[in-house]
Amino acid sequence: MAHYKFSVIKSTCLPINIDNCNTDLIIPARYLASTTRDPKFFGDAFMHDLRYDAQGNPIADFVLNQPDFSEAPHEGCHEIIVGGRNWGSGSSREHAAWAISGYGVRIVISSSFADIHRNNLLNCFVLPVIVSEAFQDELFATIAKDPKALVTVDLPNQTVTNESTGHSEKFDINGYKKYCLLNGYDDIDYLLSKKAEIESFEANRK
Repeated sequence: MAHYKFSVIKSTCLPINIDNCNTDLIIPARYLASTTRDPKFFGDAFMHDLRYDAQGNPIADFVLNQPDFSEAPHEGCHEIIVGGRNWGSGSSREHAAWAISGYGVRIVISSSFADIHRNNLLNCFVLPVIVSEAFQDELFATIAKDPKALVTVDLPNQTVTNESTGHSEKFDINGYKKYCLLNGYDDIDYLLSKKAEIESFEANRK
């Protein structure tokens, strides 16, 4: 079954300017015991303890509760997170990637990622984009000035562009993961796409 196919995404952004934003902030540990894979369940838990107080009331000054950024992600709106440095540090829980995906985010931009979290994002069809710290700071400044500012991420050409300034940077991605994202393949889908070649190889071996 095909999943979300990436190509070019142009969207407003959620600025989560927290350096060393660890996976326990992204999704608190108490959610790890759940056996569901319901995207909404994990999306609702995304940044839960920063979004809500102990009584379940929204914390007004947290960015995701501010009027400019409270709208749920959808096509062209808040599909991109611009995160702080060393995004996804801490434990290797893949639930953090599930939470970001379940919330509706398609791309996370940062100057650095924890390696395991970066791979978990890719496996959940969320594209981690590494940019320079200067470009990261420019994006935060642009969004602070205009919350409706657009950023374009072009996976085929591996570029990210600040549409407000016209500045652009290239980003790296593993060739296999790029191929899978462009085609909407997880690892099983990729193997199934090679079924005829695998069967031909096996037949020739005999």
